[in-house]
Amino acid sequence: MGILSLLLAPWRPHKMLTMFLQNPTLSMQYTLDVKKIWHYLTRYIDSFLLIALLALMAIGLLALYSATNANITRVGNQIINMLIALVIMWLVANIPLQQIKRLALPMYLAGLALLIGVALFGEINNGARRWLNIGVTRIQPSELMKIAIPLMMAWYFDKHEITLRLRDYFGATIILMIPVLLILRQPDLGTAILIAASGFFVLFLAGLSWRIIIGLTVAAAASMPMIWAMLHDYQRQRIMTLWDPTQDPLGSGYHTIQSSIAIGSGGVVGKGWQNGTQAQLDFLPEQSTDFIFAVFSEEFGLIGNTFLLLLYLLVIGRCMFITAHASTQFTRLIAGSITLTFCTYIFVNMGMVSGILPVVGVPLPLISYGGTSMVTMLLGFGILMSIQTHPKLVKT
Repeated sequence: MGILSLLLAPWRPHKMLTMFLQNPTLSMQYTLDVKKIWHYLTRYIDSFLLIALLALMAIGLLALYSATNANITRVGNQIINMLIALVIMWLVANIPLQQIKRLALPMYLAGLALLIGVALFGEINNGARRWLNIGVTRIQPSELMKIAIPLMMAWYFDKHEITLRLRDYFGATIILMIPVLLILRQPDLGTAILIAASGFFVLFLAGLSWRIIIGLTVAAAASMPMIWAMLHDYQRQRIMTLWDPTQDPLGSGYHTIQSSIAIGSGGVVGKGWQNGTQAQLDFLPEQSTDFIFAVFSEEFGLIGNTFLLLLYLLVIGRCMFITAHASTQFTRLIAGSITLTFCTYIFVNMGMVSGILPVVGVPLPLISYGGTSMVTMLLGFGILMSIQTHPKLVKT
């Protein structure tokens, strides 16, 4: 009853203080109960990883506030996206690894069904069919595959661990290529490349021979003319303007030119929060999503970028530690793939914004605006936390 009376008196702080002073036992009981609740909520959460992720998300909100010209509505929507993603991360972190393993095949099949649904009934936006309206909201099923494919491939290799042969690698490649081809059809070249990379990381970590990797690389290089012919006109133009953005400064080269100006004008210390001219005067395209790194660079300069990269390195380092200490084939493959895919996202976005890679529409993890990508990222980190905090539940 004492605890109940305390919880029912949030609007009477003086009475709460009086209850504590008059009843020391109540104070001790309340402290013990809070500790028990806190322990229950955080027992499967990796504190180091969570703090680093929250720091990155806080930076993302600062950058988004400036990139949207102080649009409180959009910042509020992103906070909701973050809270939903954090809840999903907590739920996944609390799921034992055996259960996560059982979800691999259903999640993969559900993702394929959604991709087929996009191909048949998806909404067309800017010439691409990538979104599926499910009534209450729109979803981008390709984001789900960023987790479903590594999970499925890790499950597949774990199942064939004892009798692993070359044909098993071929089977895993088929598992990977079906959704990749469906995503290319949307068309969404950037997401298809990243998903293909996440699948390749599983193949590599599963022990794919270097001879095969080199052979595949040579084959890919030899097939470049055919791949080039299959690309859409705007995709080819983006690659061509990578070498010389000034050949089309108001068209395909506009994104690269404006982002480069923003990054360069930030200098060492930056122009200050909300003082970046490229962002505030709306010269930067997609400045709250794909090009938010340019906004951050202009306002916080080299020092801000160094701090941001340090946070990313802390997250990557912790993820690599979890991968190195994973106790089974399945956990090593999924943890390694999630970690390397996270690194790839960072490199591709920053390279794209800096002008060293073509513009492929990849968000900066935990910084760019977007609900689906935020949920996908934190879902992956939830799996990593489950791997770290459920070691005794996995057969060694």
